[in-house]
Amino acid sequence: MLKLEVKKREIFGSKNKSLFEEGLIPAEIYGHGFENVHASVVLKDFKNVLKEAGESSLITVSVGKDSFPAIIYDVQKDVLGDKIIHIDFYRVRMDEKIKATVPLIFIGEAPAVKEKGGVLVKSVEEVEIESLPGDLPHQLEADLSVLAELHQSLHIKDIKVPKGVKILVEPEMGIATVTEQQKEEVVEAPTTEAAEGAVTAEAEAQPTAETEK
Repeated sequence: MLKLEVKKREIFGSKNKSLFEEGLIPAEIYGHGFENVHASVVLKDFKNVLKEAGESSLITVSVGKDSFPAIIYDVQKDVLGDKIIHIDFYRVRMDEKIKATVPLIFIGEAPAVKEKGGVLVKSVEEVEIESLPGDLPHQLEADLSVLAELHQSLHIKDIKVPKGVKILVEPEMGIATVTEQQKEEVVEAPTTEAAEGAVTAEAEAQPTAETEK
């Protein structure tokens, strides 16, 4: 299990700016039955753990002499979406089930796309699950190789689920479908005769400038 060291934080609000200048990110650690901890973490160290574990994966968080299992529950970024400004860690009990959202990865290739020119439309990128912390998967997989026909779909029930993991979404919910390619309509330009006929008809339909008195 990956380990991440954090330190207790004594500054808050606008004073957090000094943390950013030191390469630190403010964080909160909380969990069912545990006291909240205000903390800070080295940005570089956190990015390394996030890259390897991802969100919702179990890691070991170390605060001084105290170490415990937790998940990276939420990563907040600035309005531009490229700077981490806050992190939430959720401390877990290994014997207590938790809910988490994990990414859905599509594997394989759909024959209906490769052989019949279909277009794959994915409608789900992540799913909510429930499991013991030790069974929490890094991601879930859905195999596209079963999509052999146009208009065929994959559903939640088709996702490969490890033992001890329950998906908290309706089994019949669609996650990917192979559709037909949209055909472009070609609008032909009118022939010269047709164009001239249209101009003549339009001219005949116009009222004359003179009116009867």
